[in-house]
Amino acid sequence: MANNKSSKKRIEIAERNRLRNRGYKSALRTLMKRCFTACSAYNQDSGDAGKAAVQQSMGAAFSKIDKAVKVGVLHRNTGAHQKSRLSAAVKKALDPAPASV
Repeated sequence: MANNKSSKKRIEIAERNRLRNRGYKSALRTLMKRCFTACSAYNQDSGDAGKAAVQQSMGAAFSKIDKAVKVGVLHRNTGAHQKSRLSAAVKKALDPAPASV
């Protein structure tokens, strides 16, 4: 247990930051999952509405990743890795499969 005023304050600050980080990470996982499900839904039934949903969900996830990196919740390499995963999934969903020769 903290013995002096400054260490008590540091404990309060650490708890506040932990909750903020947990919120960012939770929202990030949710947005990424939405993007992946939108990609799989687009693969099942392609259309203009599905394509717009995929692009909108990817944009929201990219924005949240960038904010998490800026705030310091995620390391920048981790953010880049997650964005790469998302963009690869979106590219695979939106681009038609190349014809076999």
